[in-house]
Amino acid sequence: MVRPRFFLLASLLALGACATPSPPVEVTRFHLGEVNERGTVAIEPEPGARPGMEFDIYANAVANELNRLGFAQVDGVGQSLYVAVVDVRTAARERVGGGSPVSVGIGGSTGGWHSGVGGGISFGLGGRRGGLWVGAELSVQLKRRSDQTVVWEGRARGEAPERDSAALAGRLANALFRDFPGQSGRTISVP
Repeated sequence: MVRPRFFLLASLLALGACATPSPPVEVTRFHLGEVNERGTVAIEPEPGARPGMEFDIYANAVANELNRLGFAQVDGVGQSLYVAVVDVRTAARERVGGGSPVSVGIGGSTGGWHSGVGGGISFGLGGRRGGLWVGAELSVQLKRRSDQTVVWEGRARGEAPERDSAALAGRLANALFRDFPGQSGRTISVP
């Protein structure tokens, strides 16, 4: 007799095998010291950038993290202690996963005994398509509005399956502001 728990366990294992884990987020931050003074912050796009829906998703993720850290977001030019300048760059690519260990090489050599010039090219055979993935880099500069001094800046790079692209914004912002202000000049991986 097959028990219902077996089917539940088998279903969960199959579902887990379908899930594609996202690689860690790479984060680099720079600052001259602690950003002790919390206050109001306005979020603006990088000069020359044309904001749109994608920018809004990332700007909201940055605003949520800054709010968690004690900064209060305000709208309006000239109304804040700080300005968070946000820049987002994204690209999509087809990801190949689970490739075959078999490869075919093409090469050659010329010349006589113990001499030769060779070259080669190889590629995998088989392999599964991993679907469309989105890669993104989120950069943020936190400036004092009064004198435009950059008091903190950082960038986070990561990727996720296209179906998770909206969640990627939150993941990058969370990784970027984790342990704020973070160690200056060091690149870390955040799972």
